Amino acid sequence: MIKLNFPSYQFRFKNNENKVSIFDEIRKKFIMLTPEEWVRQNVIRFLLEEKKYPKSCINVEKLIKINDLIKRYDIAVFQPNGSIFLLIECKAPEVKISQQTFDQIARYNLVLNAQYLMVTNGLNHYFCKMDFENEKYIFLHNLPEYPI
Repeated sequence: MIKLNFPSYQFRFKNNENKVSIFDEIRKKFIMLTPEEWVRQNVIRFLLEEKKYPKSCINVEKLIKINDLIKRYDIAVFQPNGSIFLLIECKAPEVKISQQTFDQIARYNLVLNAQYLMVTNGLNHYFCKMDFENEKYIFLHNLPEYPI
């Protein structure tokens, strides 16, 4: 896997029939290592190790229903009260972050109402605070501290 724009982390890998899997600390199982999964696992480590977000509040790849369609978000960070603090969309490194990517996470957020959004392909990261009143995002330089 290519070097991403994150600090270097230690991961557990497993090779089975020439297929490499990576251990997901949140789901507590090995997941097939794809370029997007590589980004997702680095984001999880970033949240845990750099931002000190509690592991118990991080949720990975859960189904949501949007306009009768079943979709799956990449990562959500919940607050202690159960509301979503942060919603994250991960793309493979070769996928350019575009308006379409922001439209996708915005559609998910119509249902989930996260306070903050992160969009990343592992190389470029975008952080936003939601301004629900004016129906726009405010771009940030980094993610906020986890609310205690």
